[in-house]
Amino acid sequence: MSARTAPTEPARALADHNLSADIVVPGVLYEKRPARTPDGRAAEGLYNAWITLDNPKQYNSYTTEMVKGVILAFRAASVARDVATVVFTGSGDKAFCTGGNTKEYAEYYAGNPQEYRQYMRLFNDMVSAILGCDKPVICRVNGMRIGGGQEIGMACDISIAQDLARFGQAGPKHGSAPIGGATDFLPVMVGGENAMISGTMCEPWSAHKACRLGIIADIVPALKVDGEYVANPLVETGRYLDEYGRIVHGEPKTGAALNAGKELLTRGSVDLALLDEMVESYCAKLLLTFPDCTTKTFEELRKPKINAWNANKENSRAWLALNMMTEARAGFRAFNEPADGDREIDFVALRQALARGEPWTPELTESLLPRSRATRK
Repeated sequence: MSARTAPTEPARALADHNLSADIVVPGVLYEKRPARTPDGRAAEGLYNAWITLDNPKQYNSYTTEMVKGVILAFRAASVARDVATVVFTGSGDKAFCTGGNTKEYAEYYAGNPQEYRQYMRLFNDMVSAILGCDKPVICRVNGMRIGGGQEIGMACDISIAQDLARFGQAGPKHGSAPIGGATDFLPVMVGGENAMISGTMCEPWSAHKACRLGIIADIVPALKVDGEYVANPLVETGRYLDEYGRIVHGEPKTGAALNAGKELLTRGSVDLALLDEMVESYCAKLLLTFPDCTTKTFEELRKPKINAWNANKENSRAWLALNMMTEARAGFRAFNEPADGDREIDFVALRQALARGEPWTPELTESLLPRSRATRK
């Protein structure tokens, strides 16, 4: 029999390395989009995996089930032979992610440290799944990246943001500590002093400031006014020194300039086309590299973050669980049960009570909630 007429051997069956055949979870989208070369041509048979947090009504905050979905999605993308790069993002244009779902926290986990400890096991696995992905991970920051959202965003390899996005922590204002990654990653990425400011004062940074300090790699405008893109009008986008010699680029505007910026903001609309173009350009550049060499490079460059994370994640999990009996129990309820738009406890009253040696009783918690403060006014 000639070689031309010889029967072809059947294709070898490939092993399935996924943990589950079904990775579809409500609130998490997994999609493979064609990978493209820098000139825009689709690379046949190759893809970028897009993992999207899809809970826009709650600013893409993640529920327990969504955390499971992210873990499964990153596992699937990591082992997919035809996936070149992972893009991690959120639905809409308001938020990438604002962290854990505070409604679930307040109504289920508050006062249940044993349950929250198990939840944090899942959260730890989610962060580790991002840090351990076998493919480059790009965080497409489509809006706010706050709290736990900032933490899972910083676990990614590269972040690209639309310039209306804001970045920061919220824990000390709402009954938690940013020990789900921020206290591990921030010192590595922005240095000790900036990490202190971000972690404790809970004042969000603009995308321009975040880029200047090194939390994100690139930014693009998203606000369109009269058909033209304009830079974020609420922050100073010129790089100059103020009267104290501080770099102003990325700092909030004040006074008349801020009011003018707000007016311009109301006239425009958000268009994320440039963000998508920039994300695709990064994916295209990564496509034209040796895959194993690229993966090994990312693995080595991740080590400062991974080493800090692995050194602290279990102790952090235990502390966060126990904190659900005290400050988190009050803070998450306050956020979930606002009064007159106020979502924070009475911090002065709490400190005064603790100074008197009062124990954490249900009565103390109730007295600190926004509705109690509103009643006292």
